[in-house]
Amino acid sequence: MSRPSSDLVDPILAWYDEHARDLPWRGNGATPWSVMVSEFMLQQTPVVRVLPVHATWLERWPTPAALAAESSGEAVRAWGRLGYPRRALRLHAAAVAITEQHGGEVPDSYDELIALPGVGDYTAAAIASFAHGRRQVVLDTNVRRVLARAVSGVEFPARSVNRAERDLAADLLPGDAPTAATWSVAVMELGALVCTAARPQCPACPVSDQCRWQAAGAPPYDGPPRPVQAWAGTDRQCRGRILAVLRDAPGSVDRARLDAAWDEPVQRERALASLLTDGLLVLDDDGRYRLP
Repeated sequence: MSRPSSDLVDPILAWYDEHARDLPWRGNGATPWSVMVSEFMLQQTPVVRVLPVHATWLERWPTPAALAAESSGEAVRAWGRLGYPRRALRLHAAAVAITEQHGGEVPDSYDELIALPGVGDYTAAAIASFAHGRRQVVLDTNVRRVLARAVSGVEFPARSVNRAERDLAADLLPGDAPTAATWSVAVMELGALVCTAARPQCPACPVSDQCRWQAAGAPPYDGPPRPVQAWAGTDRQCRGRILAVLRDAPGSVDRARLDAAWDEPVQRERALASLLTDGLLVLDDDGRYRLP
């Protein structure tokens, strides 16, 4: 399965030079903090929804210290309707740690980054690479899908990253750190714009002539059903409705306001309890609810 890395790297880098989107967390003007905020926001959320929230966030909190100086509840409020609001709590906790432990500067090493609250393997690698130009294997869903198709000849990668997949990505990674960082974002962009999950635009792909999945006749995914995330009627939707009441309120609210947000009482109680457990809501001694 081995192949010279330049077979894929050079055409994908050339494609990226021509087709890369102009995003505020890319380029010489982007601060490491902007990159970090974008990585938290882009988890399971499309770029089009992140762009306005990212801009508002950076205007209000241009540095980790600025965010750390406010309550975590304000981070949840500003997160708006991006979904998965625990990310806001984790980003706030990371900002506090950066302020207290790193002089307010987003660290540039993988080891320091992964030690921050809410930062996992992918996020640490992405920030080190995209914010600081470090040579890191960056494996998000888009990158994994491109490599699965182009090199492994399958439509989709395994559910979780395995050793063989990580070794493949490491073998393809250019030796020069700045080039490696550009390569990582280029493959990610290719997966986001061309080698998409549902309707890949293979004629527009710069490596379609090398793609082993295409060479095999583009066989369909042969594995267990891939999960489809529902929304309507779920606990996630219920939690979102309850949080929306708190985000729109200037202070605390009584229980009746929260009860009005969702009709089904059993699900509402379950969602409310989980929000309290996750630290996204606080129940005061007077029986009123507020953001942390």
